[in-house]
Amino acid sequence: MSKFVLSVLVENKFGVLSRVASLFSARGFNIDSLAVGETEDPEVSRMTIVVEADERILEQVEKQLNKLIDVIKVQDLTGKDFIEREMILVKVRAGTTASREKIIEIANTTGAEVADIGKKTLTIEETGDAHAIKALIELLRPYGIVEIVRSGKIALQSDA
Repeated sequence: MSKFVLSVLVENKFGVLSRVASLFSARGFNIDSLAVGETEDPEVSRMTIVVEADERILEQVEKQLNKLIDVIKVQDLTGKDFIEREMILVKVRAGTTASREKIIEIANTTGAEVADIGKKTLTIEETGDAHAIKALIELLRPYGIVEIVRSGKIALQSDA
């Protein structure tokens, strides 16, 4: 099984997300990441779906997606040049001045930002690819991660 990144353009209508997600769940696939947002056309949304599957079954799912009346276009970005981004918020313990300074230094050197300063925690925000997000988590882990929230991956094919 491999990870696949699908970009699906759909009509921006009630129930489309449910119908698309049900195609994957009916086949026993867990969707690793799903991000949906309006495009430059307010009547069209783009779904970026990351799923682990084998190629044969994913091909069947793609064909079935294309049969859904509200689906405009299905594009498998896997193996192509594409730009991907994800956002993360990480709440980290920062009880001492020294730990606060170190956490702020980590944020500054990785291109992240301090999104919130609490009495005992700092919340760090970063937008980047999966490798940058993973690196930030590993750098912050020794300070004690209290909470993490991540967006799903969003992706667009690069101009070639």
